[in-house]
Amino acid sequence: MAETDDKTETKTDNQTENKTEEKLKSNSFIIDQLLGGYEKDIITTIYGPAGSGKTTLCLLASISASQLGKKIIFVDTEGGFSLTRFNQLINQFENKELLKNIFILKPTTFNDQHKAIERLNNMVNESIGLIVVDTIGMLYRVEIGKKQAIKEINNMLSIQLNLLTEITRKYNIPVILTNQVYSDFDERNAIKIVGGDIITYASKCLLELKKGANNVRVAIVRKHRSIPDGKEAKFKIVEDGFGAID
Repeated sequence: MAETDDKTETKTDNQTENKTEEKLKSNSFIIDQLLGGYEKDIITTIYGPAGSGKTTLCLLASISASQLGKKIIFVDTEGGFSLTRFNQLINQFENKELLKNIFILKPTTFNDQHKAIERLNNMVNESIGLIVVDTIGMLYRVEIGKKQAIKEINNMLSIQLNLLTEITRKYNIPVILTNQVYSDFDERNAIKIVGGDIITYASKCLLELKKGANNVRVAIVRKHRSIPDGKEAKFKIVEDGFGAID
């Protein structure tokens, strides 16, 4: 009996290792260079200022999942899902009907966002290949700004992250979140992400995007279970996605 148990345990460990190694192609050399794609059983959070490329990364990942015949749930809290931008990005691919696999939810309040994420439990099945929330922190930030029921709002955000964590583990699909940043006046020049520890704890991968001069952007790994913190790559935003810096 002991020998059988050992073999079973080894098999389970191998299955877990193989599951972890599976990644969704990013359609972006930046993500491929830094991460090798998006891991399928974790939450990846991409954060940075407006215009740094967060939504473009989400659109490219959505195209990748759609190319596999999978459906995508895209929770668009900022109205950032641009059909024009999407069409620019798919010009480089043969299949021009990739949009049909993307189901878009558009919450306009933090309470709507909470309900949308709760709905995912009933929406997710084996046909779903990716969940995107772009952005997770915008409506939360608006609600926190009212300075009412802050503890309840933080609890709601924690519940949302717990639900997304359960889904990514249960169905072995990647969850990509984007998030905003703000300056901490107590720590000069310190940039922090909206939602703080609630977001960073739930995210097994944190990727920061920074804007520089002359349209240069920098992507930096800030947290990962197998990649060293601080690994970075420079890029620029172009019509069909991202371009390398010479």
